[in-house]
Amino acid sequence: MGRGRAKAKQTKVARELKYRSISTDFSSLERELRSPSDEIPDQYADLADAYVDDADDLKAEDDDDEDESWPLRLSG
Repeated sequence: MGRGRAKAKQTKVARELKYRSISTDFSSLERELRSPSDEIPDQYADLADAYVDDADDLKAEDDDDEDESWPLRLSG
């Protein structure tokens, strides 16, 4: 007992998904996909600047470490 109700519910949901008509706003989807990827909303601009600064700092650190041999050897 117990599996019958769960299976019946799954079948009901599956049929609803299969046969239900879905109206998709393709023009809205196209606008979303065509928008420039580097455009950041004003409310997130300060966060984006912080991440860009952090990424620049990490890149500078990586450039400084180029003279070390890779892979690093651990003495122990």
